[in-house]
Amino acid sequence: MQEFRRMSRLPPYVFATVNEIKMAARHRGEDIIDLGMGNPDIPTPKHIVDKLVEAAEKGHNHRYSASMGITKLRHAICDWYKRRYDVDLDPDEEAIATIGAKEGLSHLVLATISPGDVVFAQNPTYPIHPYSVIIAGGDLRSIPISPDRDFFEDLLTATKQTWPSPKMLIISYPHNPTTAVVDLGFFEKIVAFCKEHDMAVIHDFAYADLVFDGYEPPSFLQVPGAKDIGVEFFSLSKSYSMPGWRVGFCVGNPALVGALRRIKSYLDYGMFQPIQIASIIALNGPYDCVEEIVSTYRERRDALVDGLNRVGWKIEKPKATMFVWGRIPEKFREMGSVEFSKMLINEAKVAVSPGIGFGEYGDDYVRFALVENPHRIRQAIRGIKQVL
Repeated sequence: MQEFRRMSRLPPYVFATVNEIKMAARHRGEDIIDLGMGNPDIPTPKHIVDKLVEAAEKGHNHRYSASMGITKLRHAICDWYKRRYDVDLDPDEEAIATIGAKEGLSHLVLATISPGDVVFAQNPTYPIHPYSVIIAGGDLRSIPISPDRDFFEDLLTATKQTWPSPKMLIISYPHNPTTAVVDLGFFEKIVAFCKEHDMAVIHDFAYADLVFDGYEPPSFLQVPGAKDIGVEFFSLSKSYSMPGWRVGFCVGNPALVGALRRIKSYLDYGMFQPIQIASIIALNGPYDCVEEIVSTYRERRDALVDGLNRVGWKIEKPKATMFVWGRIPEKFREMGSVEFSKMLINEAKVAVSPGIGFGEYGDDYVRFALVENPHRIRQAIRGIKQVL
Protein backbone atom coordinates (compact mmCIF):
# COMPACT_ATOMS: atom_id res chain seq x y z
CA MET A 1 0.00 0.00 0.00
CA GLN A 2 1.17 3.53 -0.72
CA GLU A 3 1.90 5.83 2.18
CA PHE A 4 -1.03 7.85 3.53
CA ARG A 5 0.75 11.19 3.86
CA ARG A 6 -1.93 12.90 5.91
CA MET A 7 -1.86 10.07 8.45
CA SER A 8 1.93 10.06 8.59
CA ARG A 9 1.83 13.63 9.94
CA LEU A 10 -0.08 12.46 13.01
CA PRO A 11 2.16 11.33 15.89
CA PRO A 12 1.66 7.99 17.66
CA TYR A 13 -1.24 8.10 20.13
CA VAL A 14 0.52 8.43 23.49
CA PHE A 15 -2.46 7.32 25.54
CA ALA A 16 -2.53 3.97 23.72
CA THR A 17 0.67 2.85 25.48
CA VAL A 18 -0.83 3.38 28.92
CA ASN A 19 -4.16 1.86 27.86
CA GLU A 20 -2.45 -1.33 26.73
CA ILE A 21 -0.78 -1.75 30.12
CA LYS A 22 -4.08 -1.02 31.88
CA MET A 23 -5.96 -3.60 29.81
CA ALA A 24 -3.22 -6.20 30.28
CA ALA A 25 -3.46 -5.75 34.06
CA ARG A 26 -7.24 -6.11 33.93
CA HIS A 27 -6.94 -9.28 31.86
CA ARG A 28 -4.77 -10.64 34.67
CA GLY A 29 -7.67 -9.99 37.03
CA GLU A 30 -6.23 -6.89 38.69
CA ASP A 31 -8.62 -4.17 39.87
CA ILE A 32 -7.41 -1.01 38.12
CA ILE A 33 -9.09 2.24 39.14
CA ASP A 34 -9.34 4.16 35.88
CA LEU A 35 -8.93 7.92 36.31
CA GLY A 36 -7.47 8.24 32.80
CA MET A 37 -10.01 8.88 30.07
CA GLY A 38 -12.35 11.81 30.72
CA ASN A 39 -15.48 9.76 30.00
CA PRO A 40 -18.34 11.05 32.20
CA ASP A 41 -19.96 8.21 34.13
CA ILE A 42 -22.98 10.11 35.49
CA PRO A 43 -26.22 9.07 33.74
CA THR A 44 -28.02 11.64 31.61
CA PRO A 45 -30.90 13.29 33.56
CA LYS A 46 -34.12 11.28 33.27
CA HIS A 47 -36.31 13.99 31.72
CA ILE A 48 -33.88 14.24 28.78
CA VAL A 49 -33.82 10.47 28.28
CA ASP A 50 -37.61 10.33 28.49
CA LYS A 51 -37.91 12.91 25.71
CA LEU A 52 -35.48 10.91 23.54
CA VAL A 53 -37.59 7.77 23.99
CA GLU A 54 -40.80 9.64 23.19
CA ALA A 55 -39.31 11.21 20.05
CA ALA A 56 -37.72 7.95 18.90
CA GLU A 57 -41.11 6.23 18.87
CA LYS A 58 -42.36 8.61 16.16
CA GLY A 59 -41.54 7.34 12.71
CA HIS A 60 -41.19 10.74 11.05
CA ASN A 61 -38.17 11.41 13.31
CA HIS A 62 -36.31 8.50 11.72
CA ARG A 63 -35.66 10.32 8.45
CA TYR A 64 -32.57 12.33 7.52
CA SER A 65 -32.29 15.47 9.62
CA ALA A 66 -30.64 18.83 8.91
CA SER A 67 -26.84 18.98 8.97
CA MET A 68 -26.93 22.43 10.61
CA GLY A 69 -29.39 21.28 13.29
CA ILE A 70 -33.17 21.64 13.36
CA THR A 71 -34.50 25.18 13.76
CA LYS A 72 -35.81 24.80 17.32
CA LEU A 73 -32.46 23.43 18.51
CA ARG A 74 -30.57 26.40 17.07
CA HIS A 75 -33.08 28.73 18.70
CA ALA A 76 -32.59 26.89 22.00
CA ILE A 77 -28.81 27.42 22.01
CA CYS A 78 -29.26 31.11 21.12
CA ASP A 79 -31.79 31.52 23.94
CA TRP A 80 -29.35 29.73 26.28
CA TYR A 81 -26.59 32.23 25.40
CA LYS A 82 -28.97 35.16 25.91
CA ARG A 83 -30.04 33.92 29.36
CA ARG A 84 -26.57 32.98 30.53
CA TYR A 85 -24.34 35.66 29.01
CA ASP A 86 -26.65 38.29 27.50
CA VAL A 87 -25.18 37.50 24.07
CA ASP A 88 -27.45 38.01 21.06
CA LEU A 89 -27.12 35.42 18.28
CA ASP A 90 -28.93 34.91 15.00
CA PRO A 91 -30.04 31.23 14.95
CA ASP A 92 -29.87 31.11 11.14
CA GLU A 93 -26.53 32.82 10.49
CA GLU A 94 -24.57 32.64 13.77
CA ALA A 95 -25.39 29.18 15.18
CA ILE A 96 -24.97 25.62 13.98
CA ALA A 97 -25.40 22.29 15.74
CA THR A 98 -22.47 19.88 15.55
CA ILE A 99 -21.97 16.19 16.29
CA GLY A 100 -20.15 17.07 19.49
CA ALA A 101 -17.72 19.97 19.82
CA LYS A 102 -14.84 17.78 18.60
CA GLU A 103 -16.42 17.10 15.20
CA GLY A 104 -17.42 20.71 14.72
CA LEU A 105 -14.05 22.13 15.65
CA SER A 106 -12.09 19.75 13.45
CA HIS A 107 -14.34 20.34 10.45
CA LEU A 108 -14.25 24.11 10.93
CA VAL A 109 -10.45 24.01 10.82
CA LEU A 110 -10.60 21.75 7.77
CA ALA A 111 -12.94 24.22 6.05
CA THR A 112 -10.88 27.34 6.80
CA ILE A 113 -7.22 26.30 6.95
CA SER A 114 -5.18 25.52 3.84
CA PRO A 115 -1.71 23.97 3.54
CA GLY A 116 0.84 26.51 4.72
CA ASP A 117 -1.60 28.51 6.88
CA VAL A 118 -0.19 29.04 10.38
CA VAL A 119 -2.39 28.29 13.39
CA PHE A 120 -1.56 28.86 17.06
CA ALA A 121 -2.74 26.35 19.66
CA GLN A 122 -2.01 26.12 23.36
CA ASN A 123 0.40 23.52 24.72
CA PRO A 124 -0.51 21.42 26.64
CA THR A 125 -4.13 21.22 25.47
CA TYR A 126 -6.91 18.92 24.33
CA PRO A 127 -5.42 16.94 21.42
CA ILE A 128 -7.95 17.82 18.70
CA HIS A 129 -7.00 21.51 18.97
CA PRO A 130 -3.51 21.06 17.50
CA TYR A 131 -4.19 17.88 15.51
CA SER A 132 -7.12 19.40 13.64
CA VAL A 133 -4.55 21.79 12.16
CA ILE A 134 -2.26 18.94 11.16
CA ILE A 135 -5.15 17.00 9.60
CA ALA A 136 -6.09 20.12 7.58
CA GLY A 137 -2.50 20.44 6.33
CA GLY A 138 -1.87 23.65 8.25
CA ASP A 139 1.33 24.75 9.95
CA LEU A 140 0.98 24.37 13.73
CA ARG A 141 2.74 26.63 16.26
CA SER A 142 2.47 25.84 19.97
CA ILE A 143 2.00 28.54 22.61
CA PRO A 144 3.13 27.13 25.99
CA ILE A 145 0.87 27.69 28.98
CA SER A 146 1.74 27.27 32.64
CA PRO A 147 1.33 29.24 35.88
CA ASP A 148 4.85 30.71 35.57
CA ARG A 149 4.44 32.03 32.00
CA ASP A 150 2.75 35.11 30.54
CA PHE A 151 0.49 33.86 27.76
CA PHE A 152 0.33 37.20 25.99
CA GLU A 153 4.11 37.66 26.03
CA ASP A 154 4.50 34.21 24.46
CA LEU A 155 1.71 34.97 21.98
CA LEU A 156 3.33 38.24 20.90
CA THR A 157 6.76 36.61 20.57
CA ALA A 158 5.33 33.79 18.45
CA THR A 159 3.47 36.26 16.26
CA LYS A 160 6.62 38.32 15.62
CA GLN A 161 8.62 35.21 14.74
CA THR A 162 6.03 33.70 12.40
CA TRP A 163 5.85 34.13 8.65
CA PRO A 164 3.40 34.01 6.99
CA SER A 165 1.31 35.76 9.65
CA PRO A 166 -0.79 33.41 11.75
CA LYS A 167 -4.35 32.95 10.53
CA MET A 168 -6.03 31.47 13.61
CA LEU A 169 -5.74 31.01 17.38
CA ILE A 170 -7.39 28.06 19.15
CA ILE A 171 -7.94 28.43 22.91
CA SER A 172 -10.10 26.86 25.62
CA TYR A 173 -11.15 28.03 29.10
CA PRO A 174 -11.86 26.47 31.54
CA HIS A 175 -8.93 24.53 30.23
CA ASN A 176 -8.44 20.82 29.68
CA PRO A 177 -6.07 19.41 30.92
CA THR A 178 -4.54 22.17 33.09
CA THR A 179 -7.88 23.30 34.64
CA ALA A 180 -6.73 26.94 34.24
CA VAL A 181 -9.45 29.60 34.31
CA VAL A 182 -9.59 33.22 33.14
CA ASP A 183 -11.70 36.34 33.62
CA LEU A 184 -13.42 38.50 31.02
CA GLY A 185 -10.38 40.78 30.87
CA PHE A 186 -8.38 37.91 29.36
CA PHE A 187 -10.83 37.60 26.47
CA GLU A 188 -10.86 41.38 26.00
CA LYS A 189 -7.10 41.21 25.46
CA ILE A 190 -7.51 38.24 23.11
CA VAL A 191 -10.05 40.11 20.97
CA ALA A 192 -7.88 43.25 20.83
CA PHE A 193 -4.73 41.26 19.99
CA CYS A 194 -6.35 39.12 17.30
CA LYS A 195 -8.07 42.10 15.67
CA GLU A 196 -4.74 43.91 15.53
CA HIS A 197 -3.05 40.90 13.94
CA ASP A 198 -5.96 39.83 11.70
CA MET A 199 -6.33 36.44 13.40
CA ALA A 200 -9.49 34.34 13.72
CA VAL A 201 -10.30 32.80 17.11
CA ILE A 202 -11.85 29.47 18.05
CA HIS A 203 -12.77 29.19 21.73
CA ASP A 204 -13.71 25.76 23.09
CA PHE A 205 -16.16 26.35 25.96
CA ALA A 206 -16.89 22.71 26.77
CA TYR A 207 -16.57 23.17 30.56
CA ALA A 208 -18.77 26.26 30.84
CA ASP A 209 -20.87 24.71 33.63
CA LEU A 210 -18.37 22.52 35.49
CA VAL A 211 -17.14 25.22 37.87
CA PHE A 212 -16.69 25.37 41.65
CA ASP A 213 -16.20 27.64 44.65
CA GLY A 214 -18.09 30.60 43.23
CA TYR A 215 -16.10 30.93 40.00
CA GLU A 216 -18.19 32.12 37.05
CA PRO A 217 -16.54 31.55 33.66
CA PRO A 218 -17.05 34.23 31.01
CA SER A 219 -18.02 33.52 27.44
CA PHE A 220 -15.59 34.73 24.79
CA LEU A 221 -18.60 36.20 22.96
CA GLN A 222 -19.37 38.55 25.84
CA VAL A 223 -16.57 40.83 24.64
CA PRO A 224 -17.78 43.56 22.25
CA GLY A 225 -16.40 42.77 18.81
CA ALA A 226 -15.69 39.10 19.55
CA LYS A 227 -18.15 38.01 16.86
CA ASP A 228 -16.16 40.03 14.33
CA ILE A 229 -13.27 37.58 14.55
CA GLY A 230 -14.27 34.37 16.28
CA VAL A 231 -16.59 31.58 17.29
CA GLU A 232 -17.23 29.59 20.43
CA PHE A 233 -18.01 25.90 20.80
CA PHE A 234 -20.28 24.60 23.54
CA SER A 235 -21.09 20.98 24.27
CA LEU A 236 -23.84 19.18 26.18
CA SER A 237 -21.43 16.32 26.98
CA LYS A 238 -20.33 17.58 30.38
CA SER A 239 -23.01 20.03 31.49
CA TYR A 240 -25.85 17.56 30.97
CA SER A 241 -23.74 14.37 31.13
CA MET A 242 -24.54 13.51 27.50
CA PRO A 243 -21.10 12.49 26.15
CA GLY A 244 -22.28 9.58 24.01
CA TRP A 245 -25.15 11.60 22.54
CA ARG A 246 -22.64 13.80 20.62
CA VAL A 247 -24.33 17.21 20.74
CA GLY A 248 -22.39 20.44 20.39
CA PHE A 249 -22.72 23.90 18.88
CA CYS A 250 -20.65 26.50 17.09
CA VAL A 251 -21.82 30.09 17.54
CA GLY A 252 -20.46 33.50 16.64
CA ASN A 253 -18.89 34.92 13.50
CA PRO A 254 -21.29 34.32 10.57
CA ALA A 255 -18.51 33.75 8.01
CA LEU A 256 -16.91 31.01 10.13
CA VAL A 257 -20.29 29.49 11.00
CA GLY A 258 -21.17 29.62 7.29
CA ALA A 259 -17.97 27.80 6.34
CA LEU A 260 -18.74 25.05 8.83
CA ARG A 261 -22.35 24.86 7.63
CA ARG A 262 -21.19 24.46 4.03
CA ILE A 263 -18.64 21.73 4.65
CA LYS A 264 -21.08 19.83 6.90
CA SER A 265 -23.68 19.93 4.14
CA TYR A 266 -21.31 17.69 2.15
CA LEU A 267 -20.30 15.46 5.06
CA ASP A 268 -23.34 14.61 7.16
CA TYR A 269 -27.10 14.84 7.69
CA GLY A 270 -26.82 15.93 11.29
CA MET A 271 -27.61 14.09 14.47
CA PHE A 272 -30.45 11.58 14.85
CA GLN A 273 -33.47 13.88 15.18
CA PRO A 274 -34.75 12.46 18.53
CA ILE A 275 -31.38 13.38 20.03
CA GLN A 276 -31.82 16.94 18.78
CA ILE A 277 -35.34 17.11 20.22
CA ALA A 278 -34.13 15.82 23.59
CA SER A 279 -31.31 18.40 23.51
CA ILE A 280 -33.90 21.17 23.18
CA ILE A 281 -35.49 19.90 26.38
CA ALA A 282 -32.07 19.91 28.07
CA LEU A 283 -31.25 23.49 27.08
CA ASN A 284 -34.70 24.90 27.81
CA GLY A 285 -35.33 22.78 30.90
CA PRO A 286 -34.50 23.15 34.59
CA TYR A 287 -30.92 23.88 35.60
CA ASP A 288 -31.00 21.91 38.83
CA CYS A 289 -29.89 18.73 37.03
CA VAL A 290 -26.71 20.53 35.95
CA GLU A 291 -26.14 21.72 39.51
CA GLU A 292 -26.44 18.12 40.76
CA ILE A 293 -23.86 16.97 38.21
CA VAL A 294 -21.51 19.78 39.24
CA SER A 295 -22.01 18.86 42.91
CA THR A 296 -20.99 15.27 42.16
CA TYR A 297 -17.77 16.41 40.48
CA ARG A 298 -17.04 18.79 43.37
CA GLU A 299 -17.35 15.95 45.86
CA ARG A 300 -14.98 13.82 43.79
CA ARG A 301 -12.53 16.69 43.35
CA ASP A 302 -12.40 17.25 47.09
CA ALA A 303 -11.92 13.55 47.82
CA LEU A 304 -9.05 13.28 45.32
CA VAL A 305 -7.19 16.50 46.06
CA ASP A 306 -7.59 16.27 49.84
CA GLY A 307 -6.41 12.67 49.68
CA LEU A 308 -3.39 13.43 47.49
CA ASN A 309 -2.34 16.29 49.74
CA ARG A 310 -2.73 14.07 52.77
CA VAL A 311 -0.28 11.48 51.36
CA GLY A 312 2.26 14.13 50.33
CA TRP A 313 1.33 14.96 46.72
CA LYS A 314 0.70 18.70 46.89
CA ILE A 315 -1.99 19.87 44.44
CA GLU A 316 -4.31 22.89 44.53
CA LYS A 317 -8.02 22.36 44.02
CA PRO A 318 -9.09 23.32 40.49
CA LYS A 319 -11.91 25.83 40.11
CA ALA A 320 -13.33 24.14 37.02
CA THR A 321 -13.51 21.08 34.72
CA MET A 322 -13.85 17.40 35.61
CA PHE A 323 -10.08 16.94 35.94
CA VAL A 324 -7.18 17.42 38.34
CA TRP A 325 -3.82 18.35 36.81
CA GLY A 326 -1.02 17.22 39.09
CA ARG A 327 2.67 17.94 38.76
CA ILE A 328 4.57 14.69 39.21
CA PRO A 329 6.24 14.54 42.65
CA GLU A 330 9.84 15.71 42.38
CA LYS A 331 11.53 12.40 43.13
CA PHE A 332 9.70 10.79 40.17
CA ARG A 333 9.75 13.73 37.75
CA GLU A 334 12.79 12.59 35.75
CA MET A 335 10.83 9.49 34.70
CA GLY A 336 8.56 11.58 32.52
CA SER A 337 4.78 11.29 32.47
CA VAL A 338 4.51 8.05 30.43
CA GLU A 339 6.83 5.98 32.62
CA PHE A 340 5.31 7.48 35.78
CA SER A 341 1.82 6.59 34.54
CA LYS A 342 2.95 3.05 33.82
CA MET A 343 4.32 2.78 37.35
CA LEU A 344 1.02 3.97 38.86
CA ILE A 345 -0.84 1.22 36.99
CA ASN A 346 1.59 -1.51 37.95
CA GLU A 347 2.23 -0.51 41.58
CA ALA A 348 -0.72 1.65 42.68
CA LYS A 349 -3.35 -0.02 40.44
CA VAL A 350 -4.44 3.46 39.29
CA ALA A 351 -4.63 4.64 35.66
CA VAL A 352 -4.08 8.32 34.81
CA SER A 353 -3.37 10.21 31.59
CA PRO A 354 0.31 11.10 30.95
CA GLY A 355 0.69 14.84 30.50
CA ILE A 356 2.84 14.54 27.39
CA GLY A 357 -0.24 13.25 25.56
CA PHE A 358 -1.50 16.84 25.66
CA GLY A 359 1.76 18.34 24.38
CA GLU A 360 5.45 18.30 25.27
CA TYR A 361 4.98 21.07 27.84
CA GLY A 362 2.81 18.69 29.85
CA ASP A 363 5.45 16.02 30.46
CA ASP A 364 5.95 17.02 34.12
CA TYR A 365 2.28 16.34 34.84
CA VAL A 366 -0.44 13.70 34.84
CA ARG A 367 -4.17 14.25 34.53
CA PHE A 368 -6.75 12.64 36.80
CA ALA A 369 -10.33 12.38 35.49
CA LEU A 370 -13.05 12.58 38.13
CA VAL A 371 -14.95 9.59 36.78
CA GLU A 372 -15.02 7.36 39.87
CA ASN A 373 -17.04 7.68 43.07
CA PRO A 374 -15.41 8.91 46.32
CA HIS A 375 -15.06 5.36 47.68
CA ARG A 376 -13.03 4.27 44.64
CA ILE A 377 -11.05 7.52 44.74
CA ARG A 378 -10.07 6.84 48.36
CA GLN A 379 -8.99 3.35 47.28
CA ALA A 380 -6.84 4.97 44.59
CA ILE A 381 -5.29 7.28 47.18
CA ARG A 382 -4.24 4.28 49.27
CA GLY A 383 -2.51 2.74 46.26
CA ILE A 384 -0.76 6.02 45.41
CA LYS A 385 0.35 6.41 49.03
CA GLN A 386 2.20 3.10 48.82
CA VAL A 387 4.05 4.28 45.71
CA LEU A 388 4.97 7.66 47.20
